[in-house]
Amino acid sequence: MAIEQSARTSGTIKASNGEAVRALGDRLRENVQRVIVGKREAIDQVLAAVLACGHVLIEDLPGTGKTTLCKSLASSLDCSFSRIQCTPDLVPSDVLGVNVFDARSHQFDFRHGPVFANVVLADEINRATPRTQSALLEAMQEEQVSVDGVTQKLPSPFIVAATLNPVEMEGTFPLPEAQLDRFLLRVSMGYPTLAEESELLERFQAHPETPEIEPVAGREDVLAARRLVQAIRVEPPARDYMLALIRATRGHDKLRLGASPRASLALQRAAQAAAALEGRSYVIPDDVKRMATAVLAHRIILDATATLRGTNAAEIVSEILRSVPVPLDS
Repeated sequence: MAIEQSARTSGTIKASNGEAVRALGDRLRENVQRVIVGKREAIDQVLAAVLACGHVLIEDLPGTGKTTLCKSLASSLDCSFSRIQCTPDLVPSDVLGVNVFDARSHQFDFRHGPVFANVVLADEINRATPRTQSALLEAMQEEQVSVDGVTQKLPSPFIVAATLNPVEMEGTFPLPEAQLDRFLLRVSMGYPTLAEESELLERFQAHPETPEIEPVAGREDVLAARRLVQAIRVEPPARDYMLALIRATRGHDKLRLGASPRASLALQRAAQAAAALEGRSYVIPDDVKRMATAVLAHRIILDATATLRGTNAAEIVSEILRSVPVPLDS
C-alpha cells in the first residue's frame, strides 16, 4: 500500500506522508460512518488516538453510540479484537490471564486473557473495581503484562478503547487520576443533531441490525501510519503555544492540579496526529486547539470552590484557549 511505501522514506518528512495518513483516515472514517451517523469530530479524535499510539476513553450518556463506535473501528481494522464487559465481580485474572497447572506436563501454562489483542474494548470500565481497573495500568502504559513475576509483551499495535457512563453512579467506581492519565484522549459523543437523527431513523428503518463492516486497513497500515505521524514537524512557535497552554493550567486559580509533563507529550502527539489526518506534515495552532480539550480536561483537577459552583474541566480548558494568545508567525 502507499502508506507502507511512504513509511520507508527517510530524511526530511514529505507532504505525501501526511497525505498518506489522511488517505488511511478517510478510509477508516468512511467505513465507521456506515454505522455511526455524523459525529465527525468524535470519530476523528478516536482516529487521532489510534495514530498517536494512545488509548481513548469515550464518556457520554447511554445510547449515544459509544460502544458502537468502538466496535465499528475495531471491525474496520484487520487486527485481533476482544471485548471486556466490566462488572463488579470481574477480577484482574479475568483481564490479564492466569497460570493453569497442567497435570500431564507438570508445568504451569499461561492462559492469555482478553487484554492480549490489538484492540481491546473495555465496556463500562467504571463498573470494574479499582483492583481490576489497576490491572490495566501496566498494559496501557508499557504494553506488557506481568503475572506471577513473568512479563509478557502485548501485541502491537495495542489500543484500549473504554466506555464510561457518567450519570449512573450506583454500582460504579470512579476512575482514579492515575488511570485517567493513561488515556490519551477523553471523547464525548453527544446527542445527534436533528438532521443526523432523522438520517439515523431513515437508514435503519428497514434494517434495524447493525450492518457488517469489512476491514479497510491492516496491522501494518496502522504501524506505518504511526511512524509517519511521529515524523510530523512541530516547529518552535507551535511548541511554545502548547507549553503556554500547559503552564496556564498550572497557574489557574480554579485548578488544584494542572497538567503534567505527560500531558504535554500527549498534547504534542495528538496535535501531530490531527495534522496528519488533515494531510499536513507540520503542526499548526489549530491542531493544538482542536485536541486540547480532549487531551487536557481529564488531566486537571478543579479546586473545591469551582466544583461547588458547577464548573467543569472542559470549561476551564476553553477559557484558557481563549486567553492564551496564538503565535502569529506559526
